[in-house]
Amino acid sequence: MRYAIVAAALSLVVGSTTGQTSSSGAANATLTAVDGIKVGHHTLSERPTGCTVILVDGPGAVGGLSQRGGAPGTRETDLLHPLNMVDQVNAIVLAGGSAFGLDAASGTVRWLEEHNIGFDVRIAKVPIVPAAILFDLPVGGSPKIHPTADCGYQATTAASAAPVPEGSVGAGAGATVGKLGAFAEQRKPMKAGIGSAAIRMPNGLVIGAIVAVNAVGDIIDPSNGKVVAGVLNGDGTLADARQLLRSGALVPRARPGENTTIAVVATNAKLTKDQVNRMALMADDGLARTISPSHTAGDGDTVFSLATGRWAGEADVTLVGALAAEALADAVVRAATQATSVAGISAARDLKR
Repeated sequence: MRYAIVAAALSLVVGSTTGQTSSSGAANATLTAVDGIKVGHHTLSERPTGCTVILVDGPGAVGGLSQRGGAPGTRETDLLHPLNMVDQVNAIVLAGGSAFGLDAASGTVRWLEEHNIGFDVRIAKVPIVPAAILFDLPVGGSPKIHPTADCGYQATTAASAAPVPEGSVGAGAGATVGKLGAFAEQRKPMKAGIGSAAIRMPNGLVIGAIVAVNAVGDIIDPSNGKVVAGVLNGDGTLADARQLLRSGALVPRARPGENTTIAVVATNAKLTKDQVNRMALMADDGLARTISPSHTAGDGDTVFSLATGRWAGEADVTLVGALAAEALADAVVRAATQATSVAGISAARDLKR
């Protein structure tokens, strides 16, 4: 009976992205529709790269993690395991710049320290800031240009509850997709970036997602099964990585650490640390629905989860997790459709349909 209720609830909300109303009167259908969540970007002008900070407004939120990619680059993720003590996260940082970009989290820590926010250890409040990075070093300009602590500080300072700017900004500024077979036989990758989406239930439960998409694979719209962005043929058409794989065509291996899709899903529900980790695990399915192939040896796919507890209702973690997967899938598609071309790399909006 319980699962029938969950299925019925899902049938009411799949495809819905209505959220809070912004100052312009338009519905906020991004991560910041979740009460207690702010988002800020900082994009470096010297090269297409940057960072994105997801800031919890207040003392913190219960945090979780799902890490299925084969080449992750992360910071402070062990503490998110249910067996470990700390259960309140103050911010999450997503950044470009490969392992260099992890330094962006230090800037967010500094901002939080200045505002006396963090885990209270009596003599100080220690900010809890997990982080993950993606590899964008080959995209335009010198690879020595990458996010630093200042990037994280600027992004945190800019964080707001306004609808999240999407596309080639922040951690998604240098993100690309379609590298499975790219550069072989004149094939090329395409541009992706930051995408965000949210779902609001009639009872006030809200689930949102934000993602920086830098995948080996293609981006698939699950509503119709069509490729949105990915491996691009020399004539400007989409090759379709699924067909390349099935054909047995020679596909060069993606080198570990050179890709990665990193995301955060959040809800206003009250969840335990065990439950919020289940939410992250279920949300990760949103990547599998929209990225083909996903979770490869060359991807460091990482999904963080947050529960702010601002909603007074009783949440079913199965429903929350299922909706988180829906929101993340929507966000991945938006990361491709909202991106703009940079450094000679075409985006989905440049394709002739």
